[in-house]
Amino acid sequence: MSHTERARLERISCVSLYSAGVNSVSMKYAFKIAERHMVGDSILEMGPAEGVMTELLVATGKKLTLVEGSALFCDSLHRRFPQAHTIHSLFEEFQPNELFDNIILGHVLEHVEDPVDILSRAKRWLKPGIGRLFGAVPNARSLHRQAAVIMGILRQEDALNEMDVHHGHRRVFNPESFRNAFFQAGLKIEVFGGYWMKPVSNTQIEASWSHEMIEAFMALGERYPDIAGEIYVVAMRAL
Repeated sequence: MSHTERARLERISCVSLYSAGVNSVSMKYAFKIAERHMVGDSILEMGPAEGVMTELLVATGKKLTLVEGSALFCDSLHRRFPQAHTIHSLFEEFQPNELFDNIILGHVLEHVEDPVDILSRAKRWLKPGIGRLFGAVPNARSLHRQAAVIMGILRQEDALNEMDVHHGHRRVFNPESFRNAFFQAGLKIEVFGGYWMKPVSNTQIEASWSHEMIEAFMALGERYPDIAGEIYVVAMRAL
């Protein structure tokens, strides 16, 4: 499995669009939300990819560890963020020698083979009692996906669209399935929320929306998490 998965990650990273266009704005907004809940002085970022959020995590001054399955991404991260400890490893093979105050999984769980397994592992790397895990994923119930179903572009809300396939997504969570993964992993959900009210596709947004519009709709999504473009959870180890 590890050889196949490594090869898959390298293929995706060679033509990556994780940080393209409005996606980078979304990741930066996700950081703003995660920062509200950060504790202590250490962070583990799982799957940083091109390092859009990493750049912001470095600026917090906390001790930062990065674990990334793509060698191409790891080389770039190591050059750009020498102050961080970058580890080239699949999550399933990662064995840290410390526990972390904060663990960040920004757009990770839609990629992995077994999200509950990855969350169960991450739970063991979290400091008991104080540690916080932040996870964010695209939302199948987003307005733009609901509209795509009505228009016949998507078969159903959680179907993989063309960009999902390009990114290597294996699934699209809805709010219930996302929360359920945390429950199954034995994590206690402190906060469930959303951001980015997204009525149309990225391509349409990038063609005509101003920066102010994008920022406003990022914030608007926090008011209506169940139908926002992105959903997130802040969780702790269940006692």
